[in-house]
Formats: sequence, C-alpha cells, structure tokens
Amino acid sequence: MFVGGHWVGSESGAVLAATSPSTGEPIGTVPEGTRGDAHLAIAAAGAAWPAWAALSAFDRAAALRRVAAAVDARREDLAHTLALDQGKPRLAEAVDEVEELIAYFEMAAAEATRMEGLLPPSVDPRKRVLVQRVPRGVVAVISPWNWPYTMPGELLAPALAYGNTVVWVPAPTTSICAVRMAECLQAADLPPGVVNLVTGLGPVVGDEIAASPGTQAVGFIGSIATGHQVARRAAGKELLLEMGGNGPMVIMEDADLDLAVDATLLACFLNAGQSCTAGERILVHGDVKDDYLARLTSAVAARVHLGDPFDAATTMGPMNNEPAAAKTERQVADAVERGATLVAGGKRVPRLGSDLYFEPTVLDGVTDAMEVARQETFGPVVPVSTIRDEREAIELVNRSEYGLLSAIFTRDLRRGLAFAEAVRTGWVNVNESTNYWESHLPFGGRAGSRSGVGRVNGRFSMERLTELKTIVIGGLD
Repeated sequence: MFVGGHWVGSESGAVLAATSPSTGEPIGTVPEGTRGDAHLAIAAAGAAWPAWAALSAFDRAAALRRVAAAVDARREDLAHTLALDQGKPRLAEAVDEVEELIAYFEMAAAEATRMEGLLPPSVDPRKRVLVQRVPRGVVAVISPWNWPYTMPGELLAPALAYGNTVVWVPAPTTSICAVRMAECLQAADLPPGVVNLVTGLGPVVGDEIAASPGTQAVGFIGSIATGHQVARRAAGKELLLEMGGNGPMVIMEDADLDLAVDATLLACFLNAGQSCTAGERILVHGDVKDDYLARLTSAVAARVHLGDPFDAATTMGPMNNEPAAAKTERQVADAVERGATLVAGGKRVPRLGSDLYFEPTVLDGVTDAMEVARQETFGPVVPVSTIRDEREAIELVNRSEYGLLSAIFTRDLRRGLAFAEAVRTGWVNVNESTNYWESHLPFGGRAGSRSGVGRVNGRFSMERLTELKTIVIGGLD
C-alpha cells in the first residue's frame, strides 16, 4: 500500500495472493488492508489537501504531466503487468490501455487550467459577487478490475487536477496493476499524501473510505449492486457513479452488414466482453438476421483468436476471475435451456492454461425470458434477438433497467438520429460499436436508470469533483 508517500504493509500483516488468470499461477501478493489502514490513508489525504488545493492550477497541471511522463516511461512494464494480472492480450489490448491512461493525465492537466468561475451581478450596486469553483477535499476512488489503469485514471486524474486529494481502493483481482500505477504516481514526485493506495477487500477498505466522514466525495466504477451499496454508505456526499450496462446494439434491415459484423466483434469480444459498454443485446431486424448471423459466425471463426495474452496472435485472452466466468457459463446454459440456439462456442477451454478461458460464443433466438437478455453478462457472448422494426428496438432498449449506452446500424441517418433521440441511454452510437468511446466526451448513465449518476471524461467530471463557493464583497461605495 502507498500511504502518505510511503510503501507500507497492512497493520494486520495479512496479504492477498494474486494469481494470473491465464495460468492460475501465483504472481505476487499485496497487503490486505484493514479499516485502520484506510483511516491512516484518509488522514494522510486530509493533511495533504490544504497545500495541494492552494497550488496554482498550472502547478497541478505540471504535476499531472509528470505522471503522464512516468507512465510513458514505464509503458512496456505496465502493459506486461496488465496482461499478466488482468488477462488482456498484451499486443491487441494492453498497450492501448496504457496509451489511454497517458491521455487521461494529459487531458486532466489541460482541464486543470480551465476551471472557471462566475461574476454574477449583485442586487446592491455597491457590492461585487464572485462564484468560484473549489475542490471538494478528499475524494474516495473505488475502481474495478476490467480496466485497472484507465478506470481509476478517469477518476484520479481529474480529481487531482481540480485540487482534491485521493484515497484509492482498487479491485483485489487486479491490485498488482494498481501497485504499478501507484509507482508512476510516486515517480512523478507528487507531495506525500496527495494520492494514497489501499489494497484489500472492497467490503472492508472500500466500505470504509466510502462511509468515512474524512472523505467528501466518492467516485465509483463497478457493478450496480456494489455501486448501490457504496451510495448508501456514502449518503450525503457528492457521488460520481459509473455502473453497469447491457449495450443494446440494433441492426436494421438497411444496415451495412459487414460494418455491423465488425462492430459486433469489437462490442462483444473486446476484453473478453468484460466491459460496461459491451454489446450485450444484439437486436437484428428479421429481414437480415440470417445473413448477419452467417457473416458473424464466419468472422468469429476467422478473426477471434482465444489464447495466451503474451502471444502476438491472440485477440482475446481469458476472463479475469472465476465469478465472472461462472456467471457467463450460467447465463449461456440458461439461454439454451430456455430455447436459444448455441451457434458457436459456449464452453470453457481449460487446456489453454486455466479454467478462465471461455470460447467466443454466439446465441440465436434470445428472448426476454433469458438472463442473458435482461442482465449484464460481462463475458464473450453475442446474444442475438430478432426485431420487427425500430419501434420494437426502442421499446426493448427503454424497458431495460440499464441506461448507459446503445448503438444502431442503418444507412438512413435520419432514422439513426431519431433512434438516438428516443432511447434513454447516456450515449448513443450510430453506425459504430457499443465499445466505441472518446475519452474527452461525457459518459454516464441516464437519469432513472441503474447505470449511475454524473459524467466522467474531459471537463464533465468537474461538476461532481468540485463545488461552487459564493463570495460577496461589500464596502465598495
């Protein structure tokens, strides 16, 4: 753990073992933090906050550029660790995640210098009013295992840019990655206590930093169930929550089917389907469903290569952990039992190195009665359903409890825009995969859905990571 500028063990002396998802072999240990360890980290962040907040925005921007440079200097080691600890193919995916992490810190450095206030009028002509944006204080960051660099990066970087200090609890199954990222923060020579890393179990250290009166805001990325628990424990604080989705992707009868197939591979098999933006409902117009399915099946066989993350030919690695693999296996079995057709895949492939390798899977005939249609699978599955028209597609999208992201494929851009305006998701892609995003654009769930509150990326996280302070100046007569 990294607390107050020093690497420390747990006060209990306990450790958590880390294993590689691709081999099942041990790759290291991290301290199993306690509530007491979390208290120490919160105290360190609280002590560091006044001086950090008092720096000029340009000084904080310079510090964040140093973080980006430290990540850049360690990019090969970071990509290697990501493949080892998370399971992503090093060449096909891990190097890109490191690149995006650099972009997050560079972007936050730029945004730090753009934090602006207001000069509203007073009812009294002898007074002046200033409205400043100010940091909230200590921000608790709880991050997931599927993108162990960029997901914490999209919270950490802007929180620091706007003058907050941070206590960070990463997911246990990718804590080795978190340690490597914290080493970059240390190498950037940030003042002690500005960023603190506490490894351990979420219900212990994550719960503590969410509930503690020593943290003033909470940023969380992860599952809906955990996010709601975090929200309950953090009641009364500012929340930035990015939670689950099921990425409905609609393919109309006038779609470019080759483009739609390419997008499906990205939507469903990037990171072995372990993404909140993964395509988890593929809604295909009945007139083209058979043609689409034939092209998709051929493309999966030819282009999705499941294997060792360190093999340059691999395009999809193992799943990260047993609960995720078991959920995928259960939902595929449930779908088949309820009448879906297993077109491809559907099984684990332990001969590749561990039980976490799961075949790229295609299901046809998926209905609302099946778990794979209603829930977030978080695995390498293409669940295909047939629709009659876009009205049915919109109804299905809006009926879902999720509201994070959706996509549509059509050659009629008016039709695409009408769909985008009708669906209740925070992001809509037209003729692009659900797994397409740009890191400077606002991302988050729609109000009323279970996909979260607030927006991350670019300047848009400022709303949740800062607050307004009004200053009235009298005596100007």
